[in-house]
Amino acid sequence: MKKILITGANSYIGTSLEKWLGKYLDKYSIDTLDMKDNEWKNRDFSKYGVVFHVAGIAHVSTDPKMETLYYKINRDLTIETAKKAKTDGVKQFVFMSSIIVYGDSSSINHKRVISRRAVPQPTNFYGNSKLQAEEGIMLLGDGKFKVVVLRPPMIYGKGSKGNYPKLAKMAQKLPLFPDVDNERSMLHIDNLCEFIRLVIENEENGIFFPQNSEYVNTANMVKLIAEAHGKKIKLTKVFNPALRVMGNFVGVVNKAFGNLVYEKSMSEYGEEYRVGDLRESIRVTER
Repeated sequence: MKKILITGANSYIGTSLEKWLGKYLDKYSIDTLDMKDNEWKNRDFSKYGVVFHVAGIAHVSTDPKMETLYYKINRDLTIETAKKAKTDGVKQFVFMSSIIVYGDSSSINHKRVISRRAVPQPTNFYGNSKLQAEEGIMLLGDGKFKVVVLRPPMIYGKGSKGNYPKLAKMAQKLPLFPDVDNERSMLHIDNLCEFIRLVIENEENGIFFPQNSEYVNTANMVKLIAEAHGKKIKLTKVFNPALRVMGNFVGVVNKAFGNLVYEKSMSEYGEEYRVGDLRESIRVTER
């Protein structure tokens, strides 16, 4: 039985993974750790084979007053936790990073494709704190201490925060929605949890880019959400010209209708981790 410590008690991803692995009672033993104070430093990590580090500040902020805190939590705490895990004899350290290390730019007017050759270029201190954490923990990896970095795109699922709940509300209220031909890499929480399970089971190391098998079109996702609630929403292209002009100077337009994808080959894995397609993922999220 693999003993796993999840750092970041009550986090969305940590809680979801704990629930997911709970289906395998004979294979995994899970503990969680709150890292809001320094008591975690007194915890004995030696009984765990894996530390899954999800503790951190998840939301993106441009407030300069937050910069020091981002580096303290997202970078320094991550590296300190990894060092303790290695010292205590943990065999594998799994870190939740983000596609944000490549910058947060996406545009309604052109498609951005991230390949394996792409060099991370964070455009804010959230992304930079994640990238510096990655660099710090990768230096600790060796034959006895395996380091895994996950760079997922936007994660969604039941209870998730961010842009998805906003789209879900619009899908249930609006009679019309813009039919923009955009593509986004996204990852349903169940697909992420199964990927993490496989990474742990196979004792992997390195950098991984899990994503859904399908790119997501915003309009299609909104339509699927509406259908999941028994509602109909009409898609229209009448707003597209105005949205494309607004995309040059209104950030919210690009957040909703921007194009940002990983090359699909980056996300292939030796075992299938996508437990559901887009339609199924919307159904289980909205039920």
